[in-house]
Amino acid sequence: MSSPAIATAPLAIAQIPTLLRGEPGPIVLWIGEWRAARVALYISVIVAGTAAFGWALGAWRDPLQGLYTAIKFPLIVLLTALGNGLLNGMVAPLLGTNISFRQSLLAVLMSFTIAAAVLGACGPLIYFAIWNSPAYSAEVGGVTLMMHNVIFLALVAAMAVAGVAGNVRLYELLRNLSGSDGAARRTLAAWLAGNLLLGSQLAWILRPFVGAPGLPVEFLRQNAFEGNFFESTFRHAQQLFP
Repeated sequence: MSSPAIATAPLAIAQIPTLLRGEPGPIVLWIGEWRAARVALYISVIVAGTAAFGWALGAWRDPLQGLYTAIKFPLIVLLTALGNGLLNGMVAPLLGTNISFRQSLLAVLMSFTIAAAVLGACGPLIYFAIWNSPAYSAEVGGVTLMMHNVIFLALVAAMAVAGVAGNVRLYELLRNLSGSDGAARRTLAAWLAGNLLLGSQLAWILRPFVGAPGLPVEFLRQNAFEGNFFESTFRHAQQLFP
């Protein structure tokens, strides 16, 4: 049981473990009031966690690619949070969860804070694995291509796990707001679908993250708006598991 001090202090770092545990009592109080300091805390965790994870992924290809990825990951998450905060504010009442636009955006920021903490914790593990794997080679061969596919699929898996964890942790919050298990499940499913569709397409537009063998290191591809994320994920899996 969290103390009242934890539930009300706007910048207490003790709020983060409480949020990660998904304790509904304090979270219901936090979502009921908009505080700039609390929002700044969530954004700071999101930027730090996703940047650390992004750098670990891009560093396999080149340190500059790691820097680019560390910049793009927080941007994707924050844009996804903004878009889904507005979308969920419209969809949630239709699904039985009484929530305002401001509360929706705050709830989405909370979920991405949890996801970013998970990704940030995965960053050192990803980097350790990459450090002990075959180094990138300018000559596009079997090992280099295989490593690229492995890292790309690890990126997709880590983001999926972190995203689901971030949203599921807020299930009790949705149940408190709606007063119904069914409405909470419907709202959670809609949130997950919105995060998947918007976040994955933003990630596709802002690629590369790992850096494809044989292509130059760059911030954005010239064909950024061609194709889609799901097609690329299927192609990488097909190459890895022919």
